[in-house]
Amino acid sequence: MAEAIIPLASKPRFEILDGLRGVAAIIVVAFHLFETYSSGPREQILNHGYLAVDFFFVLSGFVIGYAYDDRWSHMSIWNFFKRRLIRLQPMVILGTLIGAFWFYFGAAPGFELVMQTPWWKLLLIMVLGCLMFPTPPSMDIRGWKEINSLNGAQWSLLWEYVANILYALVVRRFGIITLAAFVFISAFLTIDVAMNIDTFGLLEVRSYAKYTVIGGFGLTPDQIYIGVCRLLYPFFGGLLLYRIGWRINLRRGGMTLCSLAVAATLVVPHIGGESREWLNGLYCAIIILLVYPVIVAAGAGSELKGAKTTAICKFLGMISYPLYITHYPMIYVQMNWAAKHADAPVSTHIWVAVSIFIASIAVAYASVKVYDVPVREWLSKRYIHLKTKS
Repeated sequence: MAEAIIPLASKPRFEILDGLRGVAAIIVVAFHLFETYSSGPREQILNHGYLAVDFFFVLSGFVIGYAYDDRWSHMSIWNFFKRRLIRLQPMVILGTLIGAFWFYFGAAPGFELVMQTPWWKLLLIMVLGCLMFPTPPSMDIRGWKEINSLNGAQWSLLWEYVANILYALVVRRFGIITLAAFVFISAFLTIDVAMNIDTFGLLEVRSYAKYTVIGGFGLTPDQIYIGVCRLLYPFFGGLLLYRIGWRINLRRGGMTLCSLAVAATLVVPHIGGESREWLNGLYCAIIILLVYPVIVAAGAGSELKGAKTTAICKFLGMISYPLYITHYPMIYVQMNWAAKHADAPVSTHIWVAVSIFIASIAVAYASVKVYDVPVREWLSKRYIHLKTKS
């Protein structure tokens, strides 16, 4: 029998979930802009913006289950990996290149390594970043010991890749009961980090961020542990949510209500103060374990109504990933400018921050239209196919 090669068609999208991803990405940019003026997690404006990463993981787990769970009889593991690489890697490369371009413009206080970095080492780190190769602390060229010194936001994409590998090799074979048990165990890890229980004695070094889930962006033992804990429950909880078919139908204003819910979780001030910090950890745990699955269930189960709302959701979904993965190099530049012009009028600082915010969205939009979509279409036509016998 002859073997025919046909494309693996995309499924209809959950447009509200796409829109929610965009809402969270926009708040992340604002969170990082305000972070420049923060003296620590307790004082951070839009205080819980870091929880957007955990929300992204819930969304990703749900969408991966929807997109691929019923395709494994027609799709190889390698084909799955190619599809995920084509979806994610082009923007990883662009984000790294943007980070390399702006690198020497980001020599803010605390980033003294920047001006000590020779051009050849910058190029080496750039190549490693484009290949999604995480760099250890010994190769840090900025001062924060990030997985990618050129683009701090890339750390969560590394964990996204880890989740995709686990899904393809192991977790996709789990039945609902096994998956539920796995998610239940993972929930304990979330609580361990959020409540600073520190079962394995790895969290003592993060005194700057006790009773939060901040972390996962480096290759030190504590950062690796936090990254694992932040990944497992949200991602595979989202997968479980898809498989059990739980949906909440908000008959009116589904996008509006879900967007407000997401925004509220991210902008709530730090809870508990210094005397009862554990309340902040409890808040983080509740949001990750309970609230985000409910929001995703509502976003997936509600109908999107109105041409204007639909257009907004499509736009937000289109720019969400590019915005997240390209904005952070400009945050480094903002940090440098703010440090060197601390005495500038408040209005000037606001102008610079707003300008960077607008520029981040413009870069994300342009990168989609000019680079990401054309590149992914070309790669998909060339490398993505499904083999069947006729």
